[in-house]
Amino acid sequence: MSACPALLISGPASGQGKTTMTAGLARLHRQRGRTVRVFKTGPDYLDPMILERASGSPVQTLDLWMVGEARCRRLLAQAADQADLILIEGVMGLFDGAPSSADLALAFGVPVALVISAQAMAQTFGAVAFGLATYRPGLTVHGVLANHVGSERHAQMLQESLPADVRWLGHVGRSERIALPERHLGLHQAGEIDALDERIDAAADALADTALAELPAPVSFEAPPAETLPRLLEGRHIAIARDAAFSFIYPANLELLQALGARLSFFSPVADEPVPAGADSLFLPGGYPELHASALAGNATSAHTIRAHAASGKPIVAECGGMLYLLESLTDANGVQTPMLGVLTGHGAMGKRLSALGPQELKTRYGAMTGHTFHYSSMTTALQPVLHAARPQSDARGEAVFRSGAITATYMHGYWPSNPALTAALFEGRPI
Repeated sequence: MSACPALLISGPASGQGKTTMTAGLARLHRQRGRTVRVFKTGPDYLDPMILERASGSPVQTLDLWMVGEARCRRLLAQAADQADLILIEGVMGLFDGAPSSADLALAFGVPVALVISAQAMAQTFGAVAFGLATYRPGLTVHGVLANHVGSERHAQMLQESLPADVRWLGHVGRSERIALPERHLGLHQAGEIDALDERIDAAADALADTALAELPAPVSFEAPPAETLPRLLEGRHIAIARDAAFSFIYPANLELLQALGARLSFFSPVADEPVPAGADSLFLPGGYPELHASALAGNATSAHTIRAHAASGKPIVAECGGMLYLLESLTDANGVQTPMLGVLTGHGAMGKRLSALGPQELKTRYGAMTGHTFHYSSMTTALQPVLHAARPQSDARGEAVFRSGAITATYMHGYWPSNPALTAALFEGRPI
């Protein structure tokens, strides 16, 4: 049993400033000499990049369905052994999704700090806070922070609107100094945000004198028995594309590959780097190939070595944007078509509306793997799917999985620790 102060940061909806406040709070306690471990609720690649910059440590995903309660509990217990404070950023609104951020807080006894944007709101602030605090019996609400506040008088009205049993944690004013830019898949990647550290520092400064900056009470976390993983990928060298175009990678997935015995190396197709010499397998993750299509099309070294890897029959695992890179062409949202690698038959096209979003589960001869999908693009191909993922709590068919030789390509982002045996099979190019 390990104990550590912990908070889950949530709110009534997206756009309240949860990521900014979580990042600012992590940086503030880090500045005060504390070790902070931050987690993100639900499938997400972008917020964790910012939270990692703020805290100085990798940010793992907590999701009762995709990750599983036992693994979530183990991750929290491990963090409690190492940290002085655990912060968990929620997903969407507090009660959105199945499972929701509230479900996670209840499962592990973590109190919730509410962040509510008070822009264009006065006394209704109290009603929103009261509803969130009392909607689910048993949920512990640490208090409420008002964000995007216009003035000290505005803050006073907000505080006075709260019922007596909902704690006021303070307020943060509107400021471009701490705002984080967004695009179609969410926030910009950490490396693309101008003066990101200065923005996080400004958020930390804004929170320094609030009650939210005080350490919360410790929460006890009991870890399940440790996992014992067979070394299914012992000695295997896996090359991974990682740059601004291919960045959607869960730290837990990389940790699993290493636990299975693989050696990992990284390269950048955007920088025209070759696939690392001697690689047995290749992973092309999701990201933003559409934003770097021109560079990718002109980078001959990366293209030649990826094509050579495929031609030699070595395994490739490609998710979402990585799959688009393998196709013959990619058309952006303005209708501009750019040639891609042509390793797989087919064409990708970016849309202006969301094409797919939500959890997915892939059932194979090795059992099921959990994951999710989130993309604006579509693809046409003569390839026939070998499998389709399923959508939990729905009869609708999920993402297609394509195989061509030892290449596995799909829009689904897999959470590999949910099925280590399938993960090993993918990187060995075996049928699934």
